Amino acid sequence: MGLLSSRFVVGSATLGMTLGTILGMAATMGTVQTAGAQGWPTRNITAIIPFAAGNANDLTARILLDQVGKQLGQSIVIENRPGAGGTIGVGAAARATPDGYTVLFHSASFSAAYVTHKTLPYDTLADFTAVAPGGIQPSVLVVAPSKGFKTAAELIAAAKAKPGAMNYASAGIGAASHLAAEKFRLAAGITAQHIPFKGPVEALTEVMAGRIDFYFLPISPALPLIKEGKVTALAVSSPKRAPLLPDVPTTAEIGLPNAAYAFWNGMFVPVKTPRDIVDRLYSEMQKALQEPSVKERLAKLGVEPLTMTQAEFERYFKADVADTEKLAKQAGIEKN
Repeated sequence: MGLLSSRFVVGSATLGMTLGTILGMAATMGTVQTAGAQGWPTRNITAIIPFAAGNANDLTARILLDQVGKQLGQSIVIENRPGAGGTIGVGAAARATPDGYTVLFHSASFSAAYVTHKTLPYDTLADFTAVAPGGIQPSVLVVAPSKGFKTAAELIAAAKAKPGAMNYASAGIGAASHLAAEKFRLAAGITAQHIPFKGPVEALTEVMAGRIDFYFLPISPALPLIKEGKVTALAVSSPKRAPLLPDVPTTAEIGLPNAAYAFWNGMFVPVKTPRDIVDRLYSEMQKALQEPSVKERLAKLGVEPLTMTQAEFERYFKADVADTEKLAKQAGIEKN
């Protein structure tokens, strides 16, 4: 009996120690998980940019993410993954572990891909969380000086005089340059032939040579060519005049209020990324946008910071996808 009692007491004590150990371990694990979330990041972060280095989105991303990395105390390593209209890089970001160590920095081209591709290696609206906006950059309508157009009104009049005779360039079907031109064309009520190129360099070369009648492109690569007189700027597709081109009217000012096209960009993460990390990234992006040196560098590119909450950016992105889909239908852009 004593032996049995001893065994029972020992068994109870052992059971108690076991439960205590388990509970202690659970508490410790909870503490570790919390500390891990609070301690993020502990290593470098990869930022996927789905286009080649040097494009408008890439330049903005590098300015902002360099500052965000400094604020976080960890480097943000840029990884350019071009191909298939940006969908290869976006697909890689969608498959990344949702732990805050992989982010996607994308632009209005994200919405464009949704309406120009029949199949995508990701779900545009379900696979990502829109974290924080970066900025918005106006596109500028340019022509070769040899064309003789001094105003957009003259260009529109010439296009209407010979319907379908004019052509316009883009950096590819669904590119910002394509969609901006389509919005302009539809608003102006003109018909013209779309000539897609492999990229902006090829398109600009043909415009300057006079073989292309008009072209929309982001203001930063256009600015030096405008200043050198290699192309003539006729309008900017933004709600207000661009500070870098104060003498160039907006599309609204030339009588086309529905022609504005917003080339925006911002940060996204895989949808299951922890909420506290999303909030931290949003906060650090907002701080970066307020940094004087960042604002100065963005201003030189013609980029105006976008100010909105994370929830507002999420709604902004979804609305842009819907608006782009509507534009594609009106312009007869088919998915390939």
